Amino acid sequence: MGHYDSGVAGTYLDEIAVFHRARAARDARDWRTRARRVRYEGARLDDALARDRDAHVKVIAEVKRRSPSKGWLGEHLDAAALARDYTAGGAAAISVLTDEPHFAGSRADLEAVAAAVDVPILRKDFTVSENDVLDAAEMGASGVLLIAAILETGELARYVDLALDVGLSPLVEVHDDLDVDNALASGATLIGVNQRDLRTFEVDTAHAAAVVVGLPTRVIRVAESGLRTRADVERAARAGFDAVLVGETFVTSRTPQRAVRELAGVTRESPDG
Repeated sequence: MGHYDSGVAGTYLDEIAVFHRARAARDARDWRTRARRVRYEGARLDDALARDRDAHVKVIAEVKRRSPSKGWLGEHLDAAALARDYTAGGAAAISVLTDEPHFAGSRADLEAVAAAVDVPILRKDFTVSENDVLDAAEMGASGVLLIAAILETGELARYVDLALDVGLSPLVEVHDDLDVDNALASGATLIGVNQRDLRTFEVDTAHAAAVVVGLPTRVIRVAESGLRTRADVERAARAGFDAVLVGETFVTSRTPQRAVRELAGVTRESPDG
């Protein structure tokens, strides 16, 4: 597994990864047979976030019912209606949690969002097998999250390749320079930097800014976690991020459309890496 799996570094992420690896081990489906027929052919996530699309930082707005640390955020939310609010507010893409035991997400939420909006959708889950990648495409997702910290280098590279083969945009999430090295070695060109320290659960924007400096200009850079205000997005833009992924702030807002609009429209900074 990844490098958050011993001593003080052990976190809820490890426990969740163990759960999902056990789930994947029980999955008897032949992924090679599935891979010959599964294809995603809709709007691409990487295209929607591309640096030459326009001059603004792109907002990926997340449908998130609960979190392991904060409990319920939107227990009774209507995923499709929320996604429509997000896109009306200017979201370039929608992220949907599909992990049920820990985040109360579901395949049904993603499929409802896919039927409701035309923008690309990221499947946010703990991807630990080829079948997980293929499930994302079958659900109607445009992108699939790959968390470098819970995957071996070889696994990460295989899942990136498979995602690209079936038309998905793999978003590789990193937390530190070791993750960055593994992500770049996998061929990833869409990389998210989690600004939350998984050891302390504190948001460390300075650390994230230091990590993003190590990404080459060909990489689309996404800031994740700890973004609440327009000033946060402006800070991310100055650090060199091209997009931001925001969940809790939007889900808990009484006016999510307005909340998205408030964070959209921040001008990108020219990458210097």
